[in-house]
Amino acid sequence: SGHGPVCHCGKAWYTIEIPASTVNRSAHPTATARTHASRCEAYHGPMSVDPASLSILRYPHPALLRTARPVEEVTDETRAVAARMLELMREARGVGLAAPQVGLAWRMFVANSGGEDEPDRVYINPALRDPQGGLEVHEEGCLSLPDVLGDVWRPPTITIEATDLDGRSFTLTNSEL
Repeated sequence: SGHGPVCHCGKAWYTIEIPASTVNRSAHPTATARTHASRCEAYHGPMSVDPASLSILRYPHPALLRTARPVEEVTDETRAVAARMLELMREARGVGLAAPQVGLAWRMFVANSGGEDEPDRVYINPALRDPQGGLEVHEEGCLSLPDVLGDVWRPPTITIEATDLDGRSFTLTNSEL
């Protein structure tokens, strides 16, 4: 395999040469598969996403280990991705889903605790503030780790500051979930 320049994420961009005998040339006119370069470009590049192609990633997918970056601007694309994330969350019978769980390095998550009359919520660039009370343990699961439950320690009340799908900042203090 040939090595190229180093990506902005610190990994070397490279290609893998696929032996011609393993490639159906009529379906694949080139016998080179881009690896890190194409994945990294899609992960870190401009927000150019087909929401219909999103699915929930399972551990140990490498995208789950990457640090998410702030969403610079709320656009129609951001809203479409949020709508797809809510759809995926409901299909999986979850109560929350973060953008890295669908392969996007965006600081965004969607949630709905499932209570009656509880609205779907989208949190863009969330920040937790002002934890109140001692830590309490709750058993929780994760859609990227199906069938695994674990104890999570959280304060009983927390304040979250975020941006909504209209680009407006909001603050919620909650003692649920």
